[in-house]
Amino acid sequence: DDDDDPFMSSLRNRLNALQSSSPQLPLMILDTMLPRQILDIQIEHPTLKKLMRHRLRQETPTLGMLGMANVALPGSMAGSQMVPLRTGVEVEILKMEKAADSKPGEDAWDISLSAGRRFVVEGEVTKTEGGWTEAQVTFLDSSKEEEEELQQFSKPSSGMYDEGGNDRMSLARAISKCKQFTSPNLNMKNGASLVERWIELAKENERHPGQIERLLGQLGDIPPEHEPTERAFWVGALINPLPSMGVAIEIRPKLLVSKKAEERVEIALDGMLKSIKHMDGSERMW
Repeated sequence: DDDDDPFMSSLRNRLNALQSSSPQLPLMILDTMLPRQILDIQIEHPTLKKLMRHRLRQETPTLGMLGMANVALPGSMAGSQMVPLRTGVEVEILKMEKAADSKPGEDAWDISLSAGRRFVVEGEVTKTEGGWTEAQVTFLDSSKEEEEELQQFSKPSSGMYDEGGNDRMSLARAISKCKQFTSPNLNMKNGASLVERWIELAKENERHPGQIERLLGQLGDIPPEHEPTERAFWVGALINPLPSMGVAIEIRPKLLVSKKAEERVEIALDGMLKSIKHMDGSERMW
């Protein structure tokens, strides 16, 4: 019987995922994560544990991670409220084990989640019989997004700007601005690049020894300048690490919801520069 054959079941799951342009993904609304980030958490909630066990049956156990954002309510006096973002990341469950520091009577688990592909939620979020939420998602690819930015200006009839006010030089500017992260900067101590100076200062502000080296090990090498979106996400993951260091403004939600490479690079540059000035004492933020 195919239903009892793990290989056939795995094959069927992969075929279904390939056939569906918008696969169904269970969602965990907890923290805004960027690709390459790793989140270590402890969970006790029965529904969350049920979801984790359910996903561990998959060949690659993944689920969707969404953060929250503060959104202004309609009307001048209405204030704002926290709502889940509709753009998130697929996370892989790297580790799930009983917490060593679990108190008697508690059943806490230590979970480690690694962020990979970005996605956007399509349509409505539904609640499953298991108690967790899931939704149809479309996975995003930065190289395709950047290609589409260029293609909208490739038609002979297209002018300098499209209907949304985007111009054909935007991606070229994003790549040019990207160089600022790794080029020698005369405004920095010893002419260091922005990334080098940030790392130098962050090591002086570590919450615990070796924090930055471990973070750099998780993130890997900075993406090349001709991949501006990926480079911007890498910088965001660097200056807004998990757990937070409290030395930079939160830019991860803005990076995730932004649609253009140039905008993402500008968000990352602004966040890194403000963080450097905060840490070197020239312009403290708090």
